[in-house]
Amino acid sequence: MMTVLNCIATQHDAWLTTLAALICLVGSAITLNLVRKAARCHGFVRYGWHFLVAIASGSTAWCTHFVAMLAYEPSAPVVLLPDLTILSLAIAVVGTGIGFVVMTGGFPRFAPVIGGAMVGASIATMHYIGMLAYRVDGLIEWNMDYFYASIVFAVLFGSLSGQFLMRCRYPTSYRLAVLAFTAAVVSLHFTGMAALTVTPMNYLQEAELADKFTLAASVGGVGLIVLGTALASYLIDSHVQSSNLRQLQHIARHDSLTGLPNRTQFVERLSREKVNADNGDHRIALIGIDLDRFKEVNDLYGHAAGDRLLCEISARMTEHLESGELIGRFGGDEFAALKTFQDEDDLRSFVSRLNIALSDLVDLGNAVVRPGASLGIAIYPTDAEDVEKLLSNADMAMYRAKQNIENKICYYESSMDEAARKRAALARDVWTAIDENQFFLNFQVQRSIKDGGISGYEVLLRWRHPVQGLVPPTLFIPIAEESGVITQLGEWVLRAACKEAASWPVSRRIAVNISPLQLSHTGLVDTVQNILNETGLPAKLLELEVTEGAIIRDKARALHILRELKALGVSIAIDDFGTGYSSLATLRSFPFDKIKLDRSFVTDLDQNVQSKAFVRAILALGQSLDIPVLAEGVETQTQMDILQEEGCNQVQGFLLGRPAPAIHLGLDKKGEAQAA
Repeated sequence: MMTVLNCIATQHDAWLTTLAALICLVGSAITLNLVRKAARCHGFVRYGWHFLVAIASGSTAWCTHFVAMLAYEPSAPVVLLPDLTILSLAIAVVGTGIGFVVMTGGFPRFAPVIGGAMVGASIATMHYIGMLAYRVDGLIEWNMDYFYASIVFAVLFGSLSGQFLMRCRYPTSYRLAVLAFTAAVVSLHFTGMAALTVTPMNYLQEAELADKFTLAASVGGVGLIVLGTALASYLIDSHVQSSNLRQLQHIARHDSLTGLPNRTQFVERLSREKVNADNGDHRIALIGIDLDRFKEVNDLYGHAAGDRLLCEISARMTEHLESGELIGRFGGDEFAALKTFQDEDDLRSFVSRLNIALSDLVDLGNAVVRPGASLGIAIYPTDAEDVEKLLSNADMAMYRAKQNIENKICYYESSMDEAARKRAALARDVWTAIDENQFFLNFQVQRSIKDGGISGYEVLLRWRHPVQGLVPPTLFIPIAEESGVITQLGEWVLRAACKEAASWPVSRRIAVNISPLQLSHTGLVDTVQNILNETGLPAKLLELEVTEGAIIRDKARALHILRELKALGVSIAIDDFGTGYSSLATLRSFPFDKIKLDRSFVTDLDQNVQSKAFVRAILALGQSLDIPVLAEGVETQTQMDILQEEGCNQVQGFLLGRPAPAIHLGLDKKGEAQAA
């Protein structure tokens, strides 16, 4: 040990030795940072980082060795052979590069130790190849004990470096790995140099000493440039990665269309405000917002217009936000607002600002609309004890506001919980309603508009609850879909309807709606076939109605099932036509037997010019494709006259007959045409 220290103190120039140590320490830190980066990457990117690792580690070891060799003072002229010097550099780059690849491979278990040992061995090989290139004008003697010790030190400290870097997870592991790597290079060099004894034949001149310093500075400078390049690559990548991470975090926490906070960020802010409210004397108002005519804008003017409306509404609501206020978008046409307040007047002022922003005219370029919105307000801590309950109560208040034609701003009331409990009870009871025969069928007549003759009947499901009485389909159908019982319920409807129609003395076509879940079920075709066989109803008398939404869910699968159903001989009608996002594309994708025009276009047919134009276009489309069109929701003679004038084929609605059980319509008698 004393021999090594004596070699450093008396046989090396202090300044050049310091430069070599600095290069080694800085290079080790840069190299191992790059190794960590490579270990986290995959594929070609990983190999790219390993290339930089090889350049950095090889340059670190070689430059340290070269500058330290120049620091060595044998007191005799020295010549470096170029070919062996270049070979030593190549060995340092390739050998350490391979070692670090093994170190980060993760297999086998001792890969970090093995890889580190390979790095140390490569550095030792580089050192002694470099020594072969070191030709001194004197006699050279080697102490083999120090020679072997230097190799052992390089391999040992290299292994420790790999172990610290890849296996240890405590905060100082990286710094220990850097020190171990530095020790591998430094201990190798100085122990190896202690093994060397030079007896000069000629003594070094002053000019040669100056040249040595110039050469050392040049090598050190080039080495630092190489390491600086690797470091710059690392820093640039880290900056890009950080920038991408910030962008991803922004995307994850903001709505992509409007730039407003999304549900995740909004709820986080709401949770923080709740904590502040618990520790202070203010309250929190949560306002659920749902645009009233957004779907209409989408249907009439297209999605671009709908997006423009959302952006304009968002900008208006956020234009004059004050401290303690926040607007977020939860999705679709649903927004939320947050307001911390002490004075009720502050809350009323905020709600008024929102209402004005939501009610003013919006220019969409091709149209000017007044959207309007339904606002549901719940207050913490008055209406809820936690964030989830506050969100739920604001949601309930918002849906109550949507149902109110006159007052579109609704504050939460405890009675709304009763409605929610009623819905939950229905969700539970719907599972047993089939077995307990609580469901029954009504039939609504469909007539030819040309001669008034009956073209068929639509089958409508009804539920007579033993406690709640008649439950509206608009309430229990969504519940059945959410609970998953809609498939069994749909099969019951189909079987009961076919059995009823097969018993009629006069053959009449029946139209049965197929839910999206039924259409996605692989056994639907077999179910229809079996029911037709069981009931004896001819396939030509069964018409299955499907909505655009049911098809769009999984278009390829849905169309395949529809083709198989059509092959059975049943008719396929597209229901609620015109309300979906891709009506024409859906119509083009399958040879439907009938188009059912949605009632929303018929309701204001005699008052809304745009609705009339839309109906005219659909009727013209049906005529050109030779597909009959049935208009739903006909309630007035004026609507009937307009539809007849425009060339509609069939109609259905209260004007022609209300839904009723078959027995009430006389369908079990031959005189049903007159009774209906």
